[in-house]
Amino acid sequence: MLESVAYQREETAVSALTVDYDPGQGWDDLVRLWEESNWPEGCKVEIIEGIVTVSPAPANRHNSIAAKVHRALLGVIPEDWNPHQTLGLAAPSRLGLYIPDLVVVPDAVVEGEPGNFVPASAAELVVEITSKANAVHDRVTKAAGYAAAGIPLYLLIDRWAPAGPAATLYGEPKGDVYRVLQTVKFGEVIRLPEPFGLALDTGFFPFD
Repeated sequence: MLESVAYQREETAVSALTVDYDPGQGWDDLVRLWEESNWPEGCKVEIIEGIVTVSPAPANRHNSIAAKVHRALLGVIPEDWNPHQTLGLAAPSRLGLYIPDLVVVPDAVVEGEPGNFVPASAAELVVEITSKANAVHDRVTKAAGYAAAGIPLYLLIDRWAPAGPAATLYGEPKGDVYRVLQTVKFGEVIRLPEPFGLALDTGFFPFD
């Protein structure tokens, strides 16, 4: 089977590894490739628009933001929901299998799936934190995939936004498009509506 791997180092736009890809592969073939191939240890492997992409483990500041959001969510979500930092979300109609930086999914869904991912439509909230190399995926491609799956809320924490670090909350998905609910600069509060009811202070995020 021909494969395609776009491998990008954290905070750079340099592609370090590429192998051939057969664009005619179907969803089952892509999932089999994702599950069975010997990917570099510690990397995050996703399927984005039918292409398997591999990126290294995120930098410390990236992980710090994810940990702070994770902790904040634990204080507001129902007891039978949990945030996950390595859970795959399958969106077959978009040829996508995403691993968000953070996703909130009911426990019953995760425990009821025997494999390595759950349907993207089961997520209540996804959170992506951009790195310099993958910001376009988070802002455009994955946002469209999350909206198409009907995920109610998408929080984009964009450390590399052109106008400076910012957080944007998207909601009310229609087709593959979200409506912008709120955008704040780092240092301000962004508010997640019910069922979260969370005022998230981005002032605790590292700025650089």
